[in-house]
Amino acid sequence: MVSFPESIRRLKPSRRVRHVIYYVIGLVLLVLLYTVVYNYALARLEGVDQSLFASFEFVIQTMTTTGYGQDSDIWSHPLMFLFVATTQISGIAIGFFTLRLIIIPLFTGAEVNLDDRLSPKSGHVIICEYRRDSAVLLDELREFGIEYVLISSSREDAEALSNRGYAAIHGSPQDAETFERASIDTARTVITDAGDANVNTILTVRSLRSDVDVIALTDDSDMQEILHKVGADTVLSPHGVLGHRLAEKAVASFSSELRDTVEIGGDTKLMELPVSDSSELVGRRIRDTNVRERTGATIVGAWFDGELQLPPSPDAIVAPNTVLLVSGGEEALKELSEFTRPPRSFTEHERFVLVGLGEVGQSARQVIEESGADVVTIDVEDRPGVDFVGDGGSRDVLLEAGVENAGAIIVGVPDDSVALLTTVLAQSLNPDIEVLVRVGDADTTQKAFSAGADYVLSVPRVSARMVAKELRGEDVLAPASQVRLVRVPAAPFAGSTLADSGIYEQTGCRVIAIEDGEGQTSTVDPQWRFTGSERITIVGSDETVHNFLRRFDVSPTELPS
Repeated sequence: MVSFPESIRRLKPSRRVRHVIYYVIGLVLLVLLYTVVYNYALARLEGVDQSLFASFEFVIQTMTTTGYGQDSDIWSHPLMFLFVATTQISGIAIGFFTLRLIIIPLFTGAEVNLDDRLSPKSGHVIICEYRRDSAVLLDELREFGIEYVLISSSREDAEALSNRGYAAIHGSPQDAETFERASIDTARTVITDAGDANVNTILTVRSLRSDVDVIALTDDSDMQEILHKVGADTVLSPHGVLGHRLAEKAVASFSSELRDTVEIGGDTKLMELPVSDSSELVGRRIRDTNVRERTGATIVGAWFDGELQLPPSPDAIVAPNTVLLVSGGEEALKELSEFTRPPRSFTEHERFVLVGLGEVGQSARQVIEESGADVVTIDVEDRPGVDFVGDGGSRDVLLEAGVENAGAIIVGVPDDSVALLTTVLAQSLNPDIEVLVRVGDADTTQKAFSAGADYVLSVPRVSARMVAKELRGEDVLAPASQVRLVRVPAAPFAGSTLADSGIYEQTGCRVIAIEDGEGQTSTVDPQWRFTGSERITIVGSDETVHNFLRRFDVSPTELPS
């Protein structure tokens, strides 16, 4: 049989709440004990019989010091006076304890112990010094039901996250005691994003546990080998992945080759196609583009000014900064790309401009140079590979770099305000230029689209997807993408057709591929009747995919690399 304290712990209230619960229960038991003792003593020692309710009222009056003289004329035995005095003193003491432990912390700004807010953890993830908008990752974990504890060396940040309902504590991830407070003995994974302190953090973890899985995030790809050597099982470089994706997207917009596709089964591929200003599709309604009839490709979705539509409204107007999400065979996608890209190949345009030569910029430059295109780089620091030293948010610097004659500009600076300013300036100097932007705050994505960006990637979103892939075996196909794709089992829809499944109506996600039990991928047929053995590939935003996984209680399966 489970004990009462154990049943309380299984409910997983925070440590502070548990203490309050135990305190209240103890107080109630003490009052009942006093009531019974007083009632019994009154009868045995003074020969007075009265109801338990009258004795209960006396105890309450005495312990709260609101009165205790109503029975004083019937006490004569010394033990009665001793018991009443004990009740009075204990009541005063309990009052002080209640004030200090409960009342003051609730109604004043007194410093609280964040550890007391943690519920018991087991099989959880410990996150150290996450620097990429913690709320985005923590929301991702919470959506998937993954328990976690975030360690922050900044008390202000830890308290802010804790006050918003996140499981965060203050401490140094280089101290073993901090990990012990985070229950490392029952954790399954440690994620460290501590920058230069990553090595110290990993060594601290390994000194405590050799079997826990360690995932390290770094903005310096040169550190990957070192981090593996000191004990990291997995090293992720979100900035490098993001820079590679932006460059691939920029090159693909001017290349006749398909460079940026995702295989979703069989011969079917998926890709995002930004629509250039000079495309013949600009100004047409989706229904009037006749994409399927002309190319054989299917428009699965579209981004209009930063808003994803799945599927797009037939009456939606294709604008210059629209990004089409299309599926089909390789030849169909090649033919469609002819309608969306500028009427010149990238070998004919003069240059790509790259603003910011950090980890994002270096990854992007490598992709562009491998494509054979010219790239001009701008950075505020005079470092190897920088062509123009200056602020990318300066009109003179952009003109000097030749942005008015460039086909595309990749903005990879770490400051979002500078990135937005650079986007606006580049568009004003060259209305035909394609602008691809990296932003450090997920909330800045919409602002970047409003500023004129054609393609925007958020570091927090990319990082959270990469971590989710490692923790859940979930493959979002292209972590650095404006959409999310996952493959899930079709068991919840066994016996129903795709049309009757309610997937799109209930979640906003769209099914783009169905793989039968034998591993064969079929075209999406609304009348397909699920047996439950299939796997389906769905596409949506992060929010709609979370909604799908939560509503149908399914877990993504790992996709082949």
